[in-house]
Amino acid sequence: MTKTGHAVVVTAFDGVRLLDVSAPLEVFATAGSGYAVRVCSPDGRDVVTSCGLRIGADLSAAEVRAVDTLVVPGAVDVERCVAAAPGVAELAGRAGRVASVCTGAFALAAAGLLDGRRATTHWEHAAELARRFPGAEVTPDAIHVRDGEVWTSAGVTAGIDLCLALVEEDRGPEAARAVARDLVVFLQRPGGQSQFSAASRTPPTRHPVVRPLLDAVVADPAADHRPPALARRAGVSVRHLARLFREQTGVTPAAYVERVRVEAARLLLEGGASVTGAAARSGLGSDESLRRAFARHVGVTPSAYAARFRTTAG
Repeated sequence: MTKTGHAVVVTAFDGVRLLDVSAPLEVFATAGSGYAVRVCSPDGRDVVTSCGLRIGADLSAAEVRAVDTLVVPGAVDVERCVAAAPGVAELAGRAGRVASVCTGAFALAAAGLLDGRRATTHWEHAAELARRFPGAEVTPDAIHVRDGEVWTSAGVTAGIDLCLALVEEDRGPEAARAVARDLVVFLQRPGGQSQFSAASRTPPTRHPVVRPLLDAVVADPAADHRPPALARRAGVSVRHLARLFREQTGVTPAAYVERVRVEAARLLLEGGASVTGAAARSGLGSDESLRRAFARHVGVTPSAYAARFRTTAG
């Protein structure tokens, strides 16, 4: 492989997610001719993505020499990523920096590249990454994380955020901003992965005490869902309820209620509600309570979030 400009190699393997591959390719291609971008597969043959589309490889892993940036995409089945680890480890030894998209972090972790490093991955797989690879310090809410020359990102489209950050490091913020404008995306996405559905981020459970309470909170976020009220409804003690919640969901009752209320407030703001109205109707109460909850979960103020959905139509 002849090096021209900044050499970028995106790995690919059967079962890889298409967007995990195509998003980095699009960002670097849009950034201009200073990047020489290639797709490599284990044997140089085409690969079939998780959606069935075939991707042509430019070269095999053995043909990759020195590379400035290695990008490792993910797969729906994380075992495919883990299986790719030996090849990723070899390629990483020839790379100036290594970046993963989504569950590609499992390939990096299995290759030993995340030992003693901070990292992130798709929110749905963050707990599994931390459990299987305790040497990694998993940050589940981050859109992307850099630790030295190893970068990891959250799920699927977060690969765009990650590669914009790489372009910014290489060429500065104005160049990254120009790419973001061309792709019509945020240069820096507001909020972390906690902006996504509280219900979808809660582990599924059919526990006869916990499941009805989870459903009741989602059905009416503004109702009285303080721990004593939930405990009375379930017919258990507050302490026992807290233990059940932690066992079944990984969070306290109060934490779950706040997540759901923030999500309700977010949807209200997207629909045009005022900050005061969203605070009251979501159950968070006051503007200040909403502001503090948004700071914890979304990373922006309610007014800044609402501004993204305003129309100029009068």
